Amino acid sequence: MNYVDRVDPLIKKYFHLLSPEYPEWLNDYINTKELLSQKYISVTCGTIYSNLFETDFFFSSLDHSIAVALIVWNFTHDKKQTIAGLLHDIATPVFKHCVDFLNGDYMMQETTEDLTTSIIKNSKEIMSLLKRDNIKLEEVCDYHIYPIADNDTPKLSADRLEYSLSNALLTYNLLDYENVEEIYNDIEVQTNEERISELGFKTKKIARNFVKITTRLSIIYREDRTRYSMQFIADILKKLNEDNKISKSDLYRLKESDIISIIESSKYNEIFSIWKNAKKVKISKERPYNVYYVNHGSKIRYIDPLINGKRISNECKMAKNMIDKNLSYDMSNYVYIDGIMDFLK
Repeated sequence: MNYVDRVDPLIKKYFHLLSPEYPEWLNDYINTKELLSQKYISVTCGTIYSNLFETDFFFSSLDHSIAVALIVWNFTHDKKQTIAGLLHDIATPVFKHCVDFLNGDYMMQETTEDLTTSIIKNSKEIMSLLKRDNIKLEEVCDYHIYPIADNDTPKLSADRLEYSLSNALLTYNLLDYENVEEIYNDIEVQTNEERISELGFKTKKIARNFVKITTRLSIIYREDRTRYSMQFIADILKKLNEDNKISKSDLYRLKESDIISIIESSKYNEIFSIWKNAKKVKISKERPYNVYYVNHGSKIRYIDPLINGKRISNECKMAKNMIDKNLSYDMSNYVYIDGIMDFLK
C-alpha cells in the first residue's frame, strides 16, 4: 500500500485540497526508503513532546514534503519542479531545525540542507526513478532554482505556503478546513516586482487574513518557549554526542522516538522530564544564575504576499501594521525553566 493511502484522514483530505488531481507517479518516489524515513520526524522541531505547547498532532516531515510537491504540481504540472519539492527536506534529521541550533545556525537554519544532494545521489531507488523519467540529478536536488517551489523571505512559495497552512490547520488549530480551503483557492501564479513568477492572492480580504494567521505563526516559530525548547534539545543532543551515547549520523539514521528513548535512559532524563511536563517558561532581563537558560534570537519567518502582483504591505495598512508588529517581537530576554540546572558545565 502507498504511504499516502495510510495517512490520517484529515491529512488525506488536506492533500486532496492541495491537488485534486493526484499525480499517481509521485508514489514511486514517496515510497523510497530515504523519503519514508522522514515519516518519523515531526515538523514541530521536537516541541510536540512538551506540555509547553498545546499541540499533539503528528504531521511529519514526509507529510510536509508531499504537500509541498502537491502544491507545486497543482500550480505548474511540471514533473521536475514537483520532484524537487518532494525531495527538498530529504536530509532532515530528527528534531528538524534543532540540529541547526546544534550547529550554531539558529538565525538562518540551513545547515541541515547540506546533505540533500548526497542523499539523493546515493539512493539507488531514487536515482533509478530519475533515470526512468529522464531527469538529471541537478534538476531536482535544489528546489531553490524553482521560484514557485521556493524563494526568499518574505515572498510566498509552495514551501512557505504549505507549512503555514498545515501548521494553522493541524498543529496549532488557528484555522479550520473551510478557512484553509478559502485561502488556497484564492491563490494563483502571479508576476512579482522582479518579473519572476510567484504565488499570490486575488482577493485583498483573504490575503489580509492570511497575513494575520502567518503573523501569529511567525511569532510561535521564534517565541521564548520555542527558542528555549529547540536550544534545549540541541544541547542535550550535543552532550549525548560528547558522552558517546549518540553519533551525528544517528540523527539521520534513527527515529525521534529512538533518540528520546536514549535521552530517557541517560543522566539527562530528569531535566528532559521537567521540560516535557513544564507548562510555561520564565523570562528575565538579567542573566539568571545556577540554571540553564537561552538568550539569543532566531530565524524570522514571515510572509508579505502578493495581491494581484503587488505586495500587500504596500496595498493594505492593516496588513503592513501586522507585519511590522511581528518583526518587532522582542527576543532579548533570558529564558529558563525552574528546576533545569545548567547541564552544559
